Amino acid sequence: MTDTQLASKTLTLDSREEAVILFGPRDQFLRTVRDALGVKVVARGDTLQLEGTEEQVDHADRAFGQLRGLLRKNGRLTPEDVRSVIDVVRGDGRGSGNALTVMDSGRYVRPRTDGQSRYVQALKSHDIVLCVGPAGTGKTYLAVGWAVTLLRTGQVKKIVLVRPAVEAGERLGFLPGDLIAKINPYLRPLFDSLNDIMEPEIVKKYLENDIIEILPLAYMRGRTLSNACIILDEGQNATCTQMKMFLTRMGLNSKIVVTGDMSQVDLPGNVRSGLIDAVQRLQNVEGISVLTLEEADIVRNPLVMKIVRAYDDDTPKPKK
Repeated sequence: MTDTQLASKTLTLDSREEAVILFGPRDQFLRTVRDALGVKVVARGDTLQLEGTEEQVDHADRAFGQLRGLLRKNGRLTPEDVRSVIDVVRGDGRGSGNALTVMDSGRYVRPRTDGQSRYVQALKSHDIVLCVGPAGTGKTYLAVGWAVTLLRTGQVKKIVLVRPAVEAGERLGFLPGDLIAKINPYLRPLFDSLNDIMEPEIVKKYLENDIIEILPLAYMRGRTLSNACIILDEGQNATCTQMKMFLTRMGLNSKIVVTGDMSQVDLPGNVRSGLIDAVQRLQNVEGISVLTLEEADIVRNPLVMKIVRAYDDDTPKPKK
């Protein structure tokens, strides 16, 4: 078959209530998807009939699948949700055309799932992005790739990579060596991402010249960073006070990305996670994007998805 041959697909929704929200006020969302993707959409009760070329039907199927996922997560949909999803499926974020940056090896850093494509769209269109999801979904790697792009194109002059040291710095003094040596065990994953995207010699040069900083979260207090891309990794291990402190370090012409996994909170049981708190407080703030990556976005060894699922089945939910 070719893309010019007609195809059709029927989607069955969970309920009439889901259909009402999915279609939007006066079917606004339905018309937006139809017009943007050039697909014929026929709604009957709780079913959707999609008709068009194979490509059009595939794009519409993916769009409605993502919108249903957002609806289940957020309990509502916004026009921005619809536009973002359309941009993802129409641009086919899984191709090199949506690459974030080019590694020094010549390979692309690019999204490989629809969820990652939404993440990339958020990075490109928002100054603050909070991204949560399980291990292996590319949260940190894509954020670092975006930061490298901003640096290479002159949109920022500095990259600051931050991680909480769960001990809050008290025990770092007992480790041998200078600051970098002391905190290296906490920050190693950030070095790994940088060294995979850029030549280690260039990373070393940028670190020496303060163009790239890699710091524990405690060392961010009292600073204001302008013209910088600031990434907080493992944000679920920041306290509420630390998270507020971090987010307010943002100066002029800066970008902030916070990543984390809600299932891997290492804080004491009586301490609330700053990332959980921030997601709840900031999800409706204009200019801030809050998004969730799912199991389907895991791009490591396929066994990682099975491991995540096995642990999620009986892991207690983080404290609210």
